Amino acid sequence: MSDVDLADLEAFAAVARARSFRSVARLRGVSASSLSEALRRLEARLGVRLLNRTTRSVTPTEAGQRLLERLSPALSEVAAALDAVNGFRDSPTGTLRLNVPTAVARLALPPIIGPFLTAHPGINLEVTTEDSFVDVLAAGFDAGIRYDERLEKDMIAVPVGPRVQRFAVVAAPSYLDVRGRPSHPKDLLTHVCIRHRFASGVMHPWEFERDGEIVKITPNARVIANSIDLEIAAAIQGLGLIATFAGFVEPYVKSGALEPVLQDWLQPFSGPFLYYPSRRHMPAPLRAFVDFIKRRKAGDVASAALSG
Repeated sequence: MSDVDLADLEAFAAVARARSFRSVARLRGVSASSLSEALRRLEARLGVRLLNRTTRSVTPTEAGQRLLERLSPALSEVAAALDAVNGFRDSPTGTLRLNVPTAVARLALPPIIGPFLTAHPGINLEVTTEDSFVDVLAAGFDAGIRYDERLEKDMIAVPVGPRVQRFAVVAAPSYLDVRGRPSHPKDLLTHVCIRHRFASGVMHPWEFERDGEIVKITPNARVIANSIDLEIAAAIQGLGLIATFAGFVEPYVKSGALEPVLQDWLQPFSGPFLYYPSRRHMPAPLRAFVDFIKRRKAGDVASAALSG
């Protein structure tokens, strides 16, 4: 079996764990057909079927499950062995693969990636933006960034980006002049709103809190989209109220194109965390990134202390 391609084994392991060619292809930036060809090649080499494939599901056969159980730690050891060479370099090399939500890609990462990549010229960065929670290891990522309520318990979490964030409810002044400015979240039930639908199909209710009172509203939607840019544009055009991260709409609030409402009902919440599995060996690019954001945080604390 010496002619078995390591890349084919890695492709099999990723698909077998995710139980989907399409999701692995999308997250890795390759075609599903290339993964399928890798599996056909591997099965031909081994002379046994490893995956049962239908139009709706992908599941390991008994042989495939046995191979996956033995292969996963072996692939981890191969990656660790190759990465150990990084310890002999002045600066690590390799690719750091992150899975992050839209808000992090737009608000938290931009100030970080330039200084990080400048400090580590041998590291390449691949960022996949996805608002659903994924198994980062199964999908081939080194780490993910999510908010604390989405973190798995067996993960190590490191604060990254702004530590306090807020939501905002905004609308064009022209809309508010005609429809009125809500003073209580329940007033939104008489308004038209612009709502965000996630890739999963979920539309979360709008949640408000003040003085211990929590109010959840499912407002009437005139526009539903999965593009924050389109949603903001619709709000600017006076098509309704939008609830989103304050950072997304801050430039438009400053320019006067959008006006915030119900600000005393929108409480701050904790910023995002970088999370990765607890394991003996951490890839050098990930170790460099973790060290970088920890130093950055320590520098911010020191600057705050001096300015105070």
